[in-house]
Amino acid sequence: MLLLGAVATGCGEETGAGAGEPPAPAPAAAAAPAFWVDPYSAAARQAATWRRQGRTGQARLIERIAGRPQAVWLNRDGAESVVRSHVGAAARARRTPVFVAYFIPHRDCGAYSSGGARDAAQYRRWIDGFARGLGNRGAYVIVEPDAVAQLVAGCRGANARERYDLLAHAVQRLKRQPHTRVYLDAGNAGWIPDPRRLVAPLRRAGVARADGFALNVSNYLTNKVSSDYGHRLARVLGGGKRFVIDSSRNGNGPFRGDLAWCNPPGRALGTPPTARTGVPALDAYLWIKRPGESDGTCRGGPRAGQWWPQYALGLASRARG
Repeated sequence: MLLLGAVATGCGEETGAGAGEPPAPAPAAAAAPAFWVDPYSAAARQAATWRRQGRTGQARLIERIAGRPQAVWLNRDGAESVVRSHVGAAARARRTPVFVAYFIPHRDCGAYSSGGARDAAQYRRWIDGFARGLGNRGAYVIVEPDAVAQLVAGCRGANARERYDLLAHAVQRLKRQPHTRVYLDAGNAGWIPDPRRLVAPLRRAGVARADGFALNVSNYLTNKVSSDYGHRLARVLGGGKRFVIDSSRNGNGPFRGDLAWCNPPGRALGTPPTARTGVPALDAYLWIKRPGESDGTCRGGPRAGQWWPQYALGLASRARG
């Protein structure tokens, strides 16, 4: 849904105290949640349509996407009722839903996924409603993909002080909900290669109150690259923070060529969502970007976030699992 992969420039940030501390231990396997699968996702609807049409081979491929848990993106008004509905459905299935809060003012800095709240007051009301919708049943929430890294890279039009304040409010408000795990987005290893540059921005954005941070959202970097980066970022933040990785489309790693971030050819589905990672400090592999949804109007794709069945087929056909 969003534009990723640009290389940022700028001044380095300070490192945190305790940079040499070991990463936090992984949670006990017995505590690992099972994530919720949306039975009405675009992939599920596509698979059902193709089965009715007798296109069973293509339907089976798309079911590799439809049958996996994926994040629900909240990016317009009315978040409270949508969140409440999905939380209820997940609770009935005894599963944990994953949400993405994606409504920050001047979202995506005017690029493919531009939009968001018209001002700070609207955003605060929206987050308050989002949190009420969560109730006390539990969820994973990814807070505002790109919002911090874009400020580090340079985001014209965005008020940095306001954005950091709004992100901190979002983290604090969402964490008030019992059993909700909150991960503040931290971009990806290719965008801000030196994790020290993220320390002060993430702190200003409220990472201290979050469970951790999210990496590789809507990108294609391998699990190893993202995991290594995540451990380095956790250390320079002072130790103790955990992270999640978007593994939705990284099965073949990144594309080596122009527009590597936007509907690159030859990519594949990655590690299925799981909280049983076996990696210290890595809480989960998640499908945060919904596979088959376009990155934007490049390479013949539809608008950012729109379902693109041909691209979905390619991702699924190349998947190893």
